This record gives sequence, structure tokens and C-alpha cells, in this order.
Amino acid sequence: MRREGYEMAVSKPQVILTERKGVKYEPVEYVVIDVHEDHAGSVIEALGKRKAVMSNMLVIGTSRRLEYTMPTRAIFGLRGELLTLSRGTAVMSHTYYDHQPWSGEIPGRAVGALVASDTGTTTAYAMVGLEARGRFFVGDGVNVYEGMIVGRAGDEYDVAVNVVRAKKLTNMRASGSDDSTKLSPPEEMTLERAIEFIEDDELVEVTPKSIRLRKRLLHETERQRLRKREKASA
Repeated sequence: MRREGYEMAVSKPQVILTERKGVKYEPVEYVVIDVHEDHAGSVIEALGKRKAVMSNMLVIGTSRRLEYTMPTRAIFGLRGELLTLSRGTAVMSHTYYDHQPWSGEIPGRAVGALVASDTGTTTAYAMVGLEARGRFFVGDGVNVYEGMIVGRAGDEYDVAVNVVRAKKLTNMRASGSDDSTKLSPPEEMTLERAIEFIEDDELVEVTPKSIRLRKRLLHETERQRLRKREKASA
């Protein structure tokens, strides 16, 4: 569809539930993960939080082969988390296994999002001071808009950041001072990784030329009102 010139917004995938004799059932996957023994402990802990049930563990040299059954909905975002925990070395494969009773709520994304608070073009001057807040998906000189997700936060909270702030011009400027700003390379966000990353209140914008992430509600004040209503109803 991108090759044909279409533009679309993609939401977080949802599994199809069934009901049998008044009991809610969900699809379950058979998952096999190969990971180095140094990272096996953290991988096992992460899978336990996702309602995964280990059926077997094999020792293959310095690697561990972990075999699990786990809800299909728990696989969303798992691949990226495994690559982070294993420093990019874990290999995962999965296939449909069965429908089993609903296993309960699964924790969502462990980190928040860095959300652009203003519309404009990103500047290295603004971004270098925000690198401590998380990891950026965009680099210097990229057009962004209010409500666009520009990175992953360092903790579980969403953070509104001004990445378009420009340096004020003065008569006294050191030679070459603007060229000395160095940013870390942005994290490449493919379509698959973007869909894994988003939560229910976010969308992936897919166009023939770019892939962007955004909040459903673009304005920070609207998002704050929604959070207050959710807290009040809870």
C-alpha cells in the first residue's frame, strides 16, 4: 500500500478472543528462544512477567534454548525487549499452539515516550540537553509536530520535550561552537518495531516516504485531562 501512495495510521494490534461455555479464551503461542547463558536469567524474568510458562530448557554449549507457551498478546513488543536484554543476540521463533483460558492482564511497555511539545524542525542545540531523558528516534534537522513521539523515555512516564528550540543569536559567539554539538545516533524505527512499541493511546503513521509515531491526542492539555478522567473513574 505504501508503494501505491497510500497513507494510513496503524493502532496497536489486538488478539481475537473467543468464548466457550461462558469462559473467555485467547490464542496461545509456542515460543522458542536461543540466548547466551549470561543473559538467560534476565530473559526468563521478563518472560515470567508476560504470563509465559516454561515447558523445557536445553543447554547448547554456552547458550540456552528456552521453550515456552505464552499468550499471543504477550508477544507484542517482546522481540525488542529481548534484543535489549541480550545485547542483540537473542533469537526468537514462535507459532500458534492452542486456545486457552484468559490468563489475566499483562504489564504494558516498561518505558514512556518522549513527545514533541512544539511543531518545527529539530535542532542539535535542543536535543543535546535532552539526551539524558531517553533515546531519540529522530536526528537533527527533522520536521516534527506537537504530539509526535520522538523517542523512548528513560523511565515509565511520558515526557513532553521541546526538540525544536533554537539557539538565540548574539554578537558574541565562539568560532565553531555550533559545530561542536555531537548527538548520539537516533534509534532506527522500522514499521515492525514501531508497531511493537506503541501503546493503546498511540498510533503509527505510515506514508510512502516515512514512518512516524504519534499520540492519538496531539495536545498535552488534552492528554492530561484524559489521564485525570481515567484516574477518577478508577
